Amino acid sequence: MTKRVLILVEGSRTGLLYIQATQRLGLHSITLSADPAQYDYIAREEAEAIRVDTADLDALTDECSRLRATYGIAGITCANESVYATVGKLCRYFDLPGPDATSIERCCNKFVQRELLREAVVPVPSYRLATDAKDVTRSAGEIGFPVVLKPAVGVGSSGVRLCRDIDEVAEHTTYLLGGKHMWRSSPRILVEEFVQGPYYCADIMGNEVIGIYAGEFGPPPHFVFRELTLPAPLTDDENERIVDISQNSLRALGLGWGPTNIELRWTKRGPVVIEVNPRMAGLPNPQMIQLAYGVDLITEHIKLVIGEEWDLRRRHSQIAAARILVPDRDGTLDWIDGDSRATAVPGVAEVEFYIGPKTRIVRKGDHRDWIGHVIAASPIRARTEAVLQQAVDLIDWSITPFPTAGDQEQCAAPQLSAPAQVAPDKR
Repeated sequence: MTKRVLILVEGSRTGLLYIQATQRLGLHSITLSADPAQYDYIAREEAEAIRVDTADLDALTDECSRLRATYGIAGITCANESVYATVGKLCRYFDLPGPDATSIERCCNKFVQRELLREAVVPVPSYRLATDAKDVTRSAGEIGFPVVLKPAVGVGSSGVRLCRDIDEVAEHTTYLLGGKHMWRSSPRILVEEFVQGPYYCADIMGNEVIGIYAGEFGPPPHFVFRELTLPAPLTDDENERIVDISQNSLRALGLGWGPTNIELRWTKRGPVVIEVNPRMAGLPNPQMIQLAYGVDLITEHIKLVIGEEWDLRRRHSQIAAARILVPDRDGTLDWIDGDSRATAVPGVAEVEFYIGPKTRIVRKGDHRDWIGHVIAASPIRARTEAVLQQAVDLIDWSITPFPTAGDQEQCAAPQLSAPAQVAPDKR
């Protein structure tokens, strides 16, 4: 009997969950990646991976055709936004269920996304598209401070910054256009109003809103997640308004197949859409959905991909919360521990560290700053919050700051006596 395989194009932080779910469904997974070694979970799971240029559609098509000569391709998918439109094109070529590539591409361009939402009368922040420093400065003045500057195409808050005055606008524009930011497309900057109010995000499968989270960020000027809670503490009316605006957004963007994640702020004028992400949300959202409602979103997504009927019915109702672990300094990680102690706390569902000792930490002000997470769940909101805090308090790490130029000069100079040894601060 021909072995049935699920092809995963590139990996992600949820990649391990996709491989494990594929195995539970009795399928064999093959990851196609430009650099499979960057996903350490592939080796840990002894999963198959093939090196291929995933930016080259023809190369991917040829590889999938080659695999089809040996295997039965059950489906093709991924959770990586940068190649999700490509997945849609592959699915269409091989006549497999998949997302609409054109809709994904439109949605991934934040300016085009804004235009389509505005035309559909979906509330969005005021915005302008800029291609050079002069455009950025003029646009910021027209919108009024504070403003948010972000690449028109990008993920994970990479290159996104809150700018409170013209000097900060100039500084971040120089960063974005001066060669320090890695652009995925031609450099274009979206300048938009800083919409203030509580943050929420909705996880959607098809047209059904599965869960609405409340979220908190670290200190400005960046937007690095610190905590998520599911379900968000909303009234029935607030919940209904977020569901309505989410579904209106899907219609405006031509989405509605598979997973989507929509980010919003609740303002004085009600919910405002900040961003629509046309793919499965990353960690820790899938785990939280399963803890809160008993729905395995990744398994159900794979069922859709391989043409089977999915089941999004809720099995139970709990309060799930996650804390993202983020360092407060750059430097070298000496050690990190407490995961076993935190995991032993009743109600803690998962503790994961993404890095280990001797890792160099250079904060970027985006999702790459995350070094781990803790997830807790219980039937009572206050209990979940208390358990989460208790677990986080048991985790500790030490980071030795990088030596400054002065430190290096001092070390190079002749020493008359041995320098004092100072233990690094625990953060």
